[in-house]
Amino acid sequence: MKKVRNCFCLLLLSSAAWATPLGSSARTVIPSDVQQIISVDYRALRNSETAQVLKEQVLPESLKQFEGALKSVGINPEKDVEQLTFASYRSGRQGVRIVGVAQGFFPTKTVLRKMRLNKVKPVKYRDAFTYPMPGGMQMTFLDDSTLLFGDMGALKGALDARDGFASSLDSNQQIADMIGSVDSGMVWSVLDQQGTQNMMRSALGDASRLADYETVKKRLLGSRYTMNFSNGVAFDLDVVTSDSMTATTLSSLVRAGVLYRKMTANATEKMALESVTVNSDSSNLQLHFRTDDKKFQALLHSELFAAVSK
Repeated sequence: MKKVRNCFCLLLLSSAAWATPLGSSARTVIPSDVQQIISVDYRALRNSETAQVLKEQVLPESLKQFEGALKSVGINPEKDVEQLTFASYRSGRQGVRIVGVAQGFFPTKTVLRKMRLNKVKPVKYRDAFTYPMPGGMQMTFLDDSTLLFGDMGALKGALDARDGFASSLDSNQQIADMIGSVDSGMVWSVLDQQGTQNMMRSALGDASRLADYETVKKRLLGSRYTMNFSNGVAFDLDVVTSDSMTATTLSSLVRAGVLYRKMTANATEKMALESVTVNSDSSNLQLHFRTDDKKFQALLHSELFAAVSK
């Protein structure tokens, strides 16, 4: 779980995901106390060489296991899966749990028939039938085009949200608002307040030790990003703060962090950092990164990228 969280937390070249707006079935199974949402649009992966290279470089082990698990039950992730969404949510004393939602065109009847032939017995949880997958995961079909998966505890929490026994995503107005401002993009992601505070501390490195960061940390409310591969690589991050003064102070700290990284960067990394612009707009910190495919792919093999995507 830690690796999945870290993959999407860091400032510049975090483990990006490719996504489209969440479907209604996916929204209903994400609990309200969500920490982050990561979506992967497999159609975009197939259409972008750079996206494919990035996917192979930073693919979380859990995603590799899931792709293998899908194949084991007769689903081809490269052909059948249109969108893959990971959501981490806080579950009281159980800590952070992670559920995944795969959307696409699944041979549902064939998959279930194969399960029966292999004498795989489902476990019933209210009206849902869950089936074991490799790696200790469970899965259940929400409908013919939506598959929910995760460990049993995470799955039950998601189904509780869907069935009205717990609050779901749409009752978390702050996260819902952030999703609404980015989910029309080719790539989008959101992170809650606590996750954003941790992300910025990691991303700033030594600059986070400045007294100014401790002052603004509690005023960070959340973050969101979009990414586009249609013309090179474009990455846009917004950190939502409580007021314009906080956003201005944070932008100064981020510029200091970029300057510090330049001091130890090699030529490829420095070129990438030169492509970063930081400013503030009202109560939002805004970071923009632009580069071409060739330079970005070179950056994937740099020590800087390894440091921020581990």
